[in-house]
Amino acid sequence: MLTAITRAVSPALAACELSFIERVPIDMEKARKQHQAYEKALAALGAKVISLPAETELPDSMFVEDPAVVLSELAVVFPLGTATRRRESESLATAIAPFRKIEYVKLPGTVEGGDILRIGKKLFVGLTARTNECGIEQLRKIVTPYGYEAIGVPVSGCLHLKSAVTHLGNNTLLANRSWFDTTPFAGHEWIDVDPGEPHAGNALALSGSVIFPASFPKTRARIEAKGYRVVSLDIAELQKAESGLTCSSLIFDAG
Repeated sequence: MLTAITRAVSPALAACELSFIERVPIDMEKARKQHQAYEKALAALGAKVISLPAETELPDSMFVEDPAVVLSELAVVFPLGTATRRRESESLATAIAPFRKIEYVKLPGTVEGGDILRIGKKLFVGLTARTNECGIEQLRKIVTPYGYEAIGVPVSGCLHLKSAVTHLGNNTLLANRSWFDTTPFAGHEWIDVDPGEPHAGNALALSGSVIFPASFPKTRARIEAKGYRVVSLDIAELQKAESGLTCSSLIFDAG
């Protein structure tokens, strides 16, 4: 069964980590409602949503994609690149444990799931301030026996690799190509974000549809022009916490 693990918005969200945007006030009630609408969209597209309770002392804990990657054979849990976020991995590992055996990347290696773009048996892993070479090498050693290839991708100008590029299916990538090394992606088709919407590279492809932020209408038109069905979501308050759409869920087949 298609399963999505999410976590309720922390009441401490306003103290979240920010790297590439300025801090502005967050309307917490709107943020909660937008996250709930996100969960409803996942459910409408066929996912069983497991919504974990808020972590009141961990501002970024709703971003459940970052502490782990869930593959068909196992899950890998990470020490996050920001020390203040590392407690997030503990409760998330507990939530994943009923579904997968778990392996761990260990310090000094760091990895964040927002840097992992999975396309089939290839894991493209962003080399960023949050994910280092040591972490990528540990991840590579863990997943190689299962037939996966971990490929490092230099990233600049944004928080994570998936801030810049996501896979829409059909060998097609939505991307801001100025923010990462495109060499490892040779052979893919591209939908470039509109130049006026540089942060529009993060979309969530699910069950034949593409969930996409309402704040990027010009890029949405480009996606639709390629024949994709777009589900538009208002995540304006969550974007103030440097959120995309992939980072708020861990999606996998529970079997």
